[in-house]
Amino acid sequence: MNFETYPFEKLNNLLDGLLPNSDYAPLSLTIGEPQFATPQFILDVLEANLPLFNKYPKTAGETVLREGMLTYLENRFGLTLSLHQLIPTFGTREVLFNFPQFLLHDVEAPLMVFPNPFYQIYEGAAKASRAEVVYLNLNESNNFQPVADEAVLAEANLVILNSPNNPTASTMSLEAMKHWVKLALKYDFVLMNDECYADLYLNEPVPSLLNASVEAGNPAFKNVLVINSISKRSSAPGLRSGFIAGDADILREYMTYRTYVGCASPLPLQHAAAAAWANQSHVDGFREKYKKNFEIAKEVLDVEPPEATFYIWIKVGDEIDFTVKLYERYNLKVIPGSFLGRKGEGKGYVRLALVYEAEKTREALQRIANLMEELGIRN
Repeated sequence: MNFETYPFEKLNNLLDGLLPNSDYAPLSLTIGEPQFATPQFILDVLEANLPLFNKYPKTAGETVLREGMLTYLENRFGLTLSLHQLIPTFGTREVLFNFPQFLLHDVEAPLMVFPNPFYQIYEGAAKASRAEVVYLNLNESNNFQPVADEAVLAEANLVILNSPNNPTASTMSLEAMKHWVKLALKYDFVLMNDECYADLYLNEPVPSLLNASVEAGNPAFKNVLVINSISKRSSAPGLRSGFIAGDADILREYMTYRTYVGCASPLPLQHAAAAAWANQSHVDGFREKYKKNFEIAKEVLDVEPPEATFYIWIKVGDEIDFTVKLYERYNLKVIPGSFLGRKGEGKGYVRLALVYEAEKTREALQRIANLMEELGIRN
């Protein structure tokens, strides 16, 4: 299989051999990894359950974890799901990679549809599944919203949405999601939304695709799935806790497949994750931090905050030249948008991950503002 080089490796290759300005401390806004401490109550539960490392974890996940996730769906989205409608996963990267392989294995000429630019694991899953790909191009002309081509959807097997979106920070409305649910039922394709940033809203809570499914008259979630992760909401990426939820018929067969995958989470991590999923109040503190960072971005770069995520998708002209100059002159790393897209999408943009405390965020954004002024770039 011929996998594309990951964006961060492309960045390392781009900057290899260049000397950054040592007058500035190194900073990086490249990786979407929260730089805040994991809440103490999560660490306490982890420590209390360390003796459970002598036990094999169940592939299906412990009941305490699954119930914690169901509590999250109830508290956050007002959704009441059964245990048969949810499977814990080892984060979401693994499920995004192996679920398409499970779903499309017996399809003669599979077709996947997903946004462009995108989280690169979607592409890797398509390659591993032998799937043809049709892109939902996200750009200024469509306000970075996925636009359906029904002729394509009539042939599609799996459509992946990503709202709130990485890297563009766009968010779909409930009405737009309902439209996609109806399309999934009309053309009988599986519709999945990657919702890993759904808790990082700045003002009003953003909906789940499962909410849209209920609103669209599909309360059993036929053909509809979502995935979510604890990494962003709880500043705990090391727990590797995610889930896939929705259509119970699909998940029943997928659960059988997962017994062969061997990616069950260790029991101490499951108990810590269960406590985190069941608790919503600690997420409010992180949201306030990100909200403050976007206020700084508005002040320093004059960019409007998105509805959700911790990303800024900013137009800079030649994104490769901008990235190189930012590193050489200001010792700051960002990701060129063209590394995250295909067929020209993402060109002209860089992605900024505002994952630090306010003081460090301000310093990084001021360096960007300085370079933009030097290069005559206006938002």
